[in-house]
Amino acid sequence: MIVEAVTAPVLSVQDLWVEARTPNGLRPILEDVSFTLAPRETLCLAGESGSGKSVTSLAIMRLLPKSSLRVARGSIQLSGRDLLSLSEAEMRKVRGGDVAMIFQEPMTSLNPVMTIGAQMSEAIRIHQGVGEQEALARSKDMLDAVHITDPARRLRQYPHELSGGMRQRVMIGMALSCRPKVLIADEPTTALDVRVQAQILRLMRELSADFGTSTILITHDMGVVAEMADRVVMMKTGRIVETSPVDDIFLCPKAAYTRELLSAVPRLGERKGTDGPPVLSAEREPVQKDAAAPVLVVRDLNVSFQQPGSLLGPRPAPVQAVKDVSFSIPAGQTLGLVGESGSGKSTTGKAIANLIPWTGDILVGGRSIRNLSTRELKAVRRKVQMIFQDPYASLDPRMSVGALIAEPLAIHGIGSRREREERVAQVLQQVRLSPDHRTRYPHEFSGGQRQRICIARALILEPELIIADESVAALDVSVRAQVLDLMLELQESLGLAYLFISHDMAIIERMSHAVAVMRYGRIVEIGSRREVFENPREVYTRELMDAVPIPDPTFARSKRRQGLLVSDEAI
Repeated sequence: MIVEAVTAPVLSVQDLWVEARTPNGLRPILEDVSFTLAPRETLCLAGESGSGKSVTSLAIMRLLPKSSLRVARGSIQLSGRDLLSLSEAEMRKVRGGDVAMIFQEPMTSLNPVMTIGAQMSEAIRIHQGVGEQEALARSKDMLDAVHITDPARRLRQYPHELSGGMRQRVMIGMALSCRPKVLIADEPTTALDVRVQAQILRLMRELSADFGTSTILITHDMGVVAEMADRVVMMKTGRIVETSPVDDIFLCPKAAYTRELLSAVPRLGERKGTDGPPVLSAEREPVQKDAAAPVLVVRDLNVSFQQPGSLLGPRPAPVQAVKDVSFSIPAGQTLGLVGESGSGKSTTGKAIANLIPWTGDILVGGRSIRNLSTRELKAVRRKVQMIFQDPYASLDPRMSVGALIAEPLAIHGIGSRREREERVAQVLQQVRLSPDHRTRYPHEFSGGQRQRICIARALILEPELIIADESVAALDVSVRAQVLDLMLELQESLGLAYLFISHDMAIIERMSHAVAVMRYGRIVEIGSRREVFENPREVYTRELMDAVPIPDPTFARSKRRQGLLVSDEAI
C-alpha cells in the first residue's frame, strides 16, 4: 500500500479572534479566522475595506497596536512554532527573517533620511550576521534580482529619488533579502499605474519561484487575484465566507458575497461592439441637448511649472506638464482621459477648471474663458464643477453636510436660506442619500457616501460639465460600481457632460463615449470608445490594455503563456 506524503503547511492560522478596545468595551473585529499556507503557495486574502485582511496580516506579524487591538484567542503556527507565545525579542528575529511584509505605500515604509543601501543592508546584517560590506554586496544583488538598473548607484540614493514602481521593487528586495519562508504583501500594487503593476506582479511570481517563498497576497482587486492566486480566502466584516482554489472562486463561487463582488468588477472588453456606456434609466428618456454645440472645447492647451532653483545657480527651465492638448466634449457625453501617473491628466482637468495657470484656449458653452474678469469667470464656474479623488480631503470636517453642499449657492448668491435648504434636500435625494443626512459631518459617512456628497456638491449649481478626477479610485469595487452607475444615471437624466479622468482602462471603457490617451503631457491617441478599445493605433494604448488584470484565472494564465504581460522598461 502506497501512502502519499502530506506536505505540512508553512503557516497555519487557527480560530483567530482579534478584539478592539472601544468606549463600550471589547468588540470583535476578527472572528474564527482559520487557514493554512502551503510551501511555495500564493494565497490571496480578498475582500473589501473593513473585511479584516490587513488586521489578519498584522496579527501574524505581531504588529497590532496594543493600545487598541488584541488577539483574544487562536493560534498562529509558523513551521510548527507558535508565534503568539514568543517574546518580543524572539519575534523581532522572526520578522524580516522568517516572515517578511511588503506594505501598500512604499514611501511611508522607507526611511526618507536613510539611503536605500543603508536600509537594505540593515536587515541583512541583523538577520544574517554578516559585516557591512557583505550586507551591501547582497543588497546590490537583490536590487539586480528585482530588475533595478544600475544597482550600485541606487544604493546611494534616497527614497524620494526613485519612482513609485522602483520604491516598491526596493521593498520587495528588502523583504526577500533574508530568504523568508513567508512573504506577506498587503495591497502591494494599489498605488501603482497599470503597467508598473503588471511588472511588479510578474516580478513577485518570478521571485517566489526562485526563492521558494510562500506568499500571502492581500488585495481587493479581483483581477490581481485571478492573476496571482493558487487559493483564495474571501473575507467580509472580519469573517471568512469562502476558501477555495482560484478557479472555483471565479467559475463556481459558493458565497453570495463572492458572487456580488465578482459581478461588480468592470471587465475590459464587456462593452465591445457598443458606442457608449450602458443605458441604466430605461424607463426615463434622457435629456436631449444640442449636440452641435459642444459644452467644452479645448484648443492647444499648455501648462508649465517653474522648478525651484538655488540662490546662486541658474534658474532651471520650466517643466511642461501639458503640451498642445485639444479636444471637445458634446452635451450629455463623456470623454475618458486615460494615462499613467505624470501623463498630465489631472493637470489638464485643473487647467479646464481654471485652478492653475495655462495658455491656449478653453471654450465653455461656446465662450472663451481666456481673458475673463473675476466676475465673468465666477459665472462660468457655475457651468464647470470638479470631483476630486479623495472625498474626505475634499470636504471640510468642521462643516455639516448640508452646509458643505449649500456653500456654492451662498458663494454665488443663489436663493434664500429656505430655498437653499430645499435644494440641498433635493440634490441629496438625487445622489441616493437621505435629506436627514444634512445635519451630519463627513467623518460619520463611509467612503462611498462621502463621494456621493462630493457629487451632490458638484450638482448643486446645475453645471453643464463635471470634471471627475480619479473619482472612484479610492473606493471598494462594489461601492465603485454603485457610484459609477449613479454618475451614468445623472448624466442620462440631467444631460451632463463628463471629463472622466482615470488610469483604469476598464472603467474608462464602461463610462466613455470617446477616449483620449495621454502620455508625457500629450494626447497620443483620441477617438470614439469603439475606435480606441477595439482598434487602437498606438502601441502605448495596446500596452495599457494588455497590462490590465483580467478577473479570469484561465485568461490570466493564457496571457502569461503568450507573453502578453507588459515587459520591464528601463528604469
